[in-house]
Amino acid sequence: MNEELIKKNATYEDLYTIPKNMIGEIINGQLYAMPRPSPRHSNVSSIIGWQIIGPFRFGLGGPGGWIILDEPEIQLGQDIFVPDLAAWKKERLPRPPTTNYIAIPPDWICEVLSPSTAIHDRTKKMPIYAQSGVAYLWLIHPIDKTVEIFGLDAGKWVFISAHGDKDKVRAEPFKEIEIDIATFWWD
Repeated sequence: MNEELIKKNATYEDLYTIPKNMIGEIINGQLYAMPRPSPRHSNVSSIIGWQIIGPFRFGLGGPGGWIILDEPEIQLGQDIFVPDLAAWKKERLPRPPTTNYIAIPPDWICEVLSPSTAIHDRTKKMPIYAQSGVAYLWLIHPIDKTVEIFGLDAGKWVFISAHGDKDKVRAEPFKEIEIDIATFWWD
């Protein structure tokens, strides 16, 4: 199922009008509704979170000092996004906001691509993430079993590396640990 454009010149209140089984985002003034992630998609983001939360949030075998969230609502300017995962260095987000959304750009975003969201993630979201100063972006394709890693340089995405289904990597911004990509996949 493809993303659905629901309304132009959308406001935050319009997010409350979309069906409960969908995720809403406002990008360039347009309200989009997308279906909830598939089990294959959710599995990938859950495993990534599992691999990095211990070391980077709690310091278990890693440096700690990060806040890592599943599907946070993030406001960047007038845009509202719901990436699969996002992380902030704790000094940049020392306590939870009082709003439903976080208005501080993350240090890292991970988007798990699906056939219905890949173009949306690459063409609509990536440029705004760069303009907002997100330092690192991972794009993960669970069907192709690939991971693409990008870093921000002078406001533009620079391709850092790509990895296949059975690679073990030390990838920015989590170079302190080895991440086993083979664990991301359902099968």
